[in-house]
Parts: sequence; C-alpha cells; structure tokens
Amino acid sequence: MSKKAKLIILIPIIIGLFGFFAYNYVMYGGARNLTTEETIFAVTSSSISSEFITNIEKANEKYLEKAITIKGKITASNTNNVILDGVIICSCNNQELPIKTEEIVTVKGRVVGYDDLMGELKLDQCFVIKN
Repeated sequence: MSKKAKLIILIPIIIGLFGFFAYNYVMYGGARNLTTEETIFAVTSSSISSEFITNIEKANEKYLEKAITIKGKITASNTNNVILDGVIICSCNNQELPIKTEEIVTVKGRVVGYDDLMGELKLDQCFVIKN
C-alpha cells in the first residue's frame, strides 16, 4: 500500500477520534456528583444575592462553579426548578421530596451564573435538603 493511500485512510480516523473525544468532553466533562462533593460555602439566599448585587465580578470569582448550600424560602417550584426568595433559580435533576411553597429549606447546588438584568442567581444539579 502506498504512503498516499495510508494517509487517506489514517487522516479520517484521526479526525473521527478527535471529534469523538471533543464531543464527550464538552457534553460530559462538567458533570459532577454533588451528593458526595464537599460544600464550599453555606449561605442564605439574601446574603448571596446582596453579594452579587454589590460586586458581581468578586462574587463570580468566589462562587462560580462551586458547590454551595443556600438556605431560603421557596417562592415557587415544579418538578425541574425550585425558586428561593424569588431570585435564586435552582435547576433540580430528580427532585423526589414533596416541597411546598413558603417552606424554608436548604438547597445544595453548583453556581452557574448571575443574570444581572433579571437579578437572578442560577444553580444547576440542585437537590433540596429538608431542614
């Protein structure tokens, strides 16, 4: 087999492997198991909200991509989201606990960002811990 034929076969295989690994890294590289991960910060919904309102850059540096627990009052909820004090949106994967509006709970999750236009802090991979 000539060198040219080997290159024609080898290049698509290398490109395919690179694409496969890149896809897996992007889609599954950030997934963490927060149930076993240690909590970095334990805060209240009002204190973390005021930190983001006061200085968003400093708060992002402190909290972004970290596992935290937030204590607050549930203002709305459905099967996928729990909203604490109207400003913290927690995206829950599999929420099994029966929770009610106006109930004070602690939520563990990963901070993914702050929407300064809407004034909302967003967390993902959350689960509710009953107090």
